[in-house]
Amino acid sequence: MTHWYEGPLAAFDTETTGVDVEGDRIVSAALVVQDAAGARMRVTRWLVNPGIPVPAGATEIHGLTDDHLQRNGRWPAPVVEEIARALAEQCAAGRPLVVMNAPFDLTLLDRELKRHRASSLGPYLQNSPLCVLDPRVLDKHLDRYRKGRRTLTDLCELYGVVLDGAHDAAADAAASLELVRAVGRRFSSRLDRLTPPELHTLQAVWHAAQARGLQAWFAKNGTAEAVDPAWPLRPELPAAA
Repeated sequence: MTHWYEGPLAAFDTETTGVDVEGDRIVSAALVVQDAAGARMRVTRWLVNPGIPVPAGATEIHGLTDDHLQRNGRWPAPVVEEIARALAEQCAAGRPLVVMNAPFDLTLLDRELKRHRASSLGPYLQNSPLCVLDPRVLDKHLDRYRKGRRTLTDLCELYGVVLDGAHDAAADAAASLELVRAVGRRFSSRLDRLTPPELHTLQAVWHAAQARGLQAWFAKNGTAEAVDPAWPLRPELPAAA
């Protein structure tokens, strides 16, 4: 029997103008599809002219400059439509979608759809709901007492996954996909009996618990930062009065 972590998977990643899902924009995105462990990966890439300046700090991370995006990027409206349809196709095909730190990338895509298409991610997925595997949530639950950071780079090093060209959307998506396979193999005794849809439901619970723990730690250390417990998509903020 082929376990889910050896079977078909897709992975999605974005590079952005910053870390605020409500206000920042997508500058590049990638979808990576693999039909089985070890099979050739099929990669779709998008490059976006976000219509706003790209902060120098963001460019330092992903290397995408205003000039490059203005010359080579497409306008956001058709791109976010294509991305949403591409993700829906993967869901309809029954491929679990790997998204590292899913509430960031999926919420940002949702807000871009609202901004440029007067829509949201929900309608694209109404016939085939999301089934997300988030390596950050999985690792944090399965190895919760391990010290250290849990960025994609850190987790790839820990699990022996090659990350060639970090902060390129396609490279990060491919590494996230392989990382989920590695997590599945390492914790096979705890994951073999769970299906991806069951794991999707469990990860929402696990992430909420992880958020509460982080919020308590922030409070203990006098940090005012709020931690959103929603996963894999954050609810829209209420409109200002």
